[in-house]
Amino acid sequence: MVDELVDPDSSLWAWLAHDVRFYRKKYGLTLHQLATVIQSSGPNVSNIEAGRRKLTDEQALALDVRFKTGGHFSRLLRFARRGHDPDWFKQYAHLEAKARLIKTYQAITVPGLFQVPEYATELFRALGIVDVEDPLSKRMARADVFKRTDPPLIWAIVTENVIDWPIGGPEVMRKQLAHLLDLSNLPNVSLRVVPRIAGAHAGIDGSFSLISGKDGDVAYTESPGGGRLVASTDEVREYGLQYDRIGQAALPASASREMIRRIMEAL
Repeated sequence: MVDELVDPDSSLWAWLAHDVRFYRKKYGLTLHQLATVIQSSGPNVSNIEAGRRKLTDEQALALDVRFKTGGHFSRLLRFARRGHDPDWFKQYAHLEAKARLIKTYQAITVPGLFQVPEYATELFRALGIVDVEDPLSKRMARADVFKRTDPPLIWAIVTENVIDWPIGGPEVMRKQLAHLLDLSNLPNVSLRVVPRIAGAHAGIDGSFSLISGKDGDVAYTESPGGGRLVASTDEVREYGLQYDRIGQAALPASASREMIRRIMEAL
């Protein structure tokens, strides 16, 4: 019996991590030997087995070939990506903190990185969260990316609904919109608005974000009850194309700032 680093019954991702180690031990391979199989490194294999790092499609296929599993790892990886993992946002936040480029599209609320405490508090309370101190602290901590010595490029597209929906009332919204204007003037930040007059556009399906960093590109899609972290190269590429299509419906940065300023002054 192989001693377990993760509980394979807890999730599909944990089962996948467990089986990587199970098969490595079964065939008597060291971490470095398996790393050669999947074209990685010993520490990365260790992280995969502990559930701290995800397999790629190419690595899953290499395991299937080496262990003659008939597509087991590729199939399990595919289903793990489709399922819900409660740790997905935690992983997303970790990648966000190290990102070189962040692209986000938000259809309903101000992007989390751009929220002021009062606005975020109203959102948490609307979700029925009574004790907002911990989630609020975590959300505000994400804005530390702006303080990095090498801050990422941050491109945000929001709908007009985001900037004129009176979350928390006029006072809170004025503070939030003023903060958006301040951030939009930073050299590493782009903020654009899709006006209602654009009609139907590529962002109708919902909000999502894209992150690029030294560990590669990922997408995070949002949905009620939790989102989904997407690491598949093909899927991430599709979200990138969707982001570009949304951008075609958005106002230029200067016109977007003018719209935000106008709505703020009208409150």
